[in-house]
This record gives sequence, structure tokens and C-alpha cells, in this order.
Amino acid sequence: MCSILGWFELVDDPADLRKKALELSARQRHRGPDWSGIHCTEGAILAHERLAIVDAAGGAQPLLSADGQLALAANGEIYNHRELRAALRVPYEFQTESDCEVINALWREEGPSFLGRMNGIFAFALWDSAQSRYLIARDPFGVCPLYYGRDERGQLLVASEMKALLPHCRSIDPFPPGCYLDSAVGTIVRYEKPTWRDYEATEGIAPDLAELRGRRQTPVDERCPVRRFALRGPRLFARCRGRRSVRTPPR
Repeated sequence: MCSILGWFELVDDPADLRKKALELSARQRHRGPDWSGIHCTEGAILAHERLAIVDAAGGAQPLLSADGQLALAANGEIYNHRELRAALRVPYEFQTESDCEVINALWREEGPSFLGRMNGIFAFALWDSAQSRYLIARDPFGVCPLYYGRDERGQLLVASEMKALLPHCRSIDPFPPGCYLDSAVGTIVRYEKPTWRDYEATEGIAPDLAELRGRRQTPVDERCPVRRFALRGPRLFARCRGRRSVRTPPR
């Protein structure tokens, strides 16, 4: 469990908003006791409170590309990140072993079309300074929370929890699961389009109960494998038992 905060479509000076962004992100600090990070640039601010799971030593966020043009604040876990890395067609210089860094590589290779291929739970905000473009997305099941709103200046804010947005946003809405917001498009787009949502395509079709059970079980096996926890869980608890945070929040 981590938290993210993003501030986009900036009208005010990012340097003036940096302190405010840190204060808003601090409202979510209980979600990430291991690290606080912020990336402030012309056009966007990203902040992150991290609970270290994958690449605990080197996966601090926001995650930057080698050239500094991409910045990513993400919450969740990408279960098939190794397969996605191996399938990349365009070389990408990874900076960490974080499962979420593959999002930067996929974005650079193909834009938002990669979202349907990610197997995991996630909510993230990405800033591409080369294109002055942002991408915000949430997993199909909405496991990872995400909210958005606009301040009195019309600037867009997103955060993992509503209370991080309350001081500045007049109205706050949950970001819909299975959707993304690409600033190049300007509207929220659904990338997850299961066929069962189409009534005309399913009208009058009697379901095969055995197949239905299998289709419901497969995502559970993929996303919550007992073997994964059995192998990693004891080591994780042993590492965390009695540990105290030694992080120094950014100023």
C-alpha cells in the first residue's frame, strides 16, 4: 500500500506549489512509511509515499527515466512486469528493479495502449515532459484507490485518498476503474472492455456454468496466488518485524 499525488495543468508556478503538494501528500503518509518523494517540474508535480515491497532498496518514487523526461508515481503491483519487460521492442534503460518502472518503458513504446496488457492492481500518474503530456490510470477492478478534482484555478489534482484533495478541490470524484485520462485526448477513456458489458452481444445466451466458474477463478489465481504469498510472506514479515522507519521526508 502506497499513495500518490499528482498536480497537472499548472497555471501557478510549480515552485510555489511544491510545499503545498508535500503537505497534501503528508495526509496520506500512513500508506507509505518507508519513503517520501516528490518530483517538481514545469507543468506537473508528482509526490509519493512508499511502502517498499519490490526492489525495497532501489525502487524509490517518483520513478524517473534515464533522460529525466518521464516521471511516474504509482501505487500497486504489476504481476507480469518481467514478461512485459522481456517483450519490449524499443530498448529502455531501466533505473531500478521496481515492477512499476515498466510503465515508463511501455508508455514510451506505445502510448496508453499497453494498459490492457498489464496484469495487476494499480493506480498511477505519469508525466512526459518531452510531450508536456500526462497519463492517469486505474486497474480494471479498482483495487487501488484514486480520486481526482480541480482547484479554484482549474488545475487538476489526483490522489490516493480524498482527504489529500479536500483543502483545494471544490468537488472530488473517484477515478473510474479500468479507465485512463490522457491529456492529449482530454477525456476519460475506458480501456477495459469485457464482452459481458455488451447486452446485445450476450442477450439470450445461456451461460456455461463450468466455464463461468473457471473464468472467475482464473483472475483470482493470477492476482492472489497462494504460492506467491507462501514463499514471500514469511520473509517479508521477518524483515518488517520490529523495523522502524528511518526515512527523512523531503523539505
